[in-house]
Amino acid sequence: MSAPRRVLLVCPGRGSYGRRQLGCLPTADPIIRQLDAYRTRLGRPTLSELDRAERFISSQHMAGEHASLLTFGATAVDLAALDPAKARIVAVTGNSMGWYTALYAAGALGLADAARLIETMGAWQAQDEHGVIGGQVMLPTVGEDWRPDPVLQARVAEALTHAHVHLSIRLGGTTVLGASRDGVRWLLDELPKQRRGSREFPLQLPLHSAFHTPLLAATSARAIRELGDLPLRPPAHPLFAGDGRSFRAWADPFEVLDYTLGHQVVAPYDLTLAVQTAVGTHAPELLVLPGPGDTLGAPVAQILIAMGWRGLRDRADFDEAQGSDAPLIAAMARPAQRAWVA
Repeated sequence: MSAPRRVLLVCPGRGSYGRRQLGCLPTADPIIRQLDAYRTRLGRPTLSELDRAERFISSQHMAGEHASLLTFGATAVDLAALDPAKARIVAVTGNSMGWYTALYAAGALGLADAARLIETMGAWQAQDEHGVIGGQVMLPTVGEDWRPDPVLQARVAEALTHAHVHLSIRLGGTTVLGASRDGVRWLLDELPKQRRGSREFPLQLPLHSAFHTPLLAATSARAIRELGDLPLRPPAHPLFAGDGRSFRAWADPFEVLDYTLGHQVVAPYDLTLAVQTAVGTHAPELLVLPGPGDTLGAPVAQILIAMGWRGLRDRADFDEAQGSDAPLIAAMARPAQRAWVA
């Protein structure tokens, strides 16, 4: 029997649960049952009820108070399905809300405490006058071949000169900008339009606050007050954060908590740097994407291309590698790729 692959886990943000993911949760799974019981105690619809709805309702399923734990539930089930004979975790990271899931995946938080963190932060984004703060707008910075495009990068740099616009997330070949409501309107009105597949950019992420920007300072302060008792412990696996730093087995849990409730809420989340650092440090054989959907597949591939990882130069090289006997990425939402690690 061959040795298990060395894998880097990349946990998704809440936007990965969409229309195509309706019905993806195994409602009889003990993890989902535990999360459902937690939601029931809070007087909120259970994950099973939301996931088994007859139709996808964007205002409900994509709202932070529901989408956050739906995403986490799907990811937690996938993590439990990993087969240690096929996959050996060497490092963990995550995108945006996926950082909270990464804490769980790395063993720094248990299921109940991770659910509390995610549910609380998500519920604060409810659709009322105190909920969604500003917004997030996505802009591509690579061409159709997934190579960096200097013209598109210049557009992002120009947008960041606007007084009400901030860098929110570096997401491979996409930049996410956070802005006030006025800033969002300016971005949508003034930036040149471009179509990629079925999407037109600039694209506003529905029902998202301007996370990872100074606009969330009050949210961070509230998190520190209300979630400061979370019992974080040193991670069992190296944990790579959105500012490039890593937390190891000897990490101070208070430093991890300070980053989680403070820095990453109000400062840019650089998934590109996190993946680059984790890959460069641990040289995984495979990057595993657990959770609903496969929205991180292209961004992670674009990060690897920008690094020149294993000689990658563009999308064609990546597609060729994926079809070889040494693929680079396994999205667990894709059955054939799931079989590589689960």
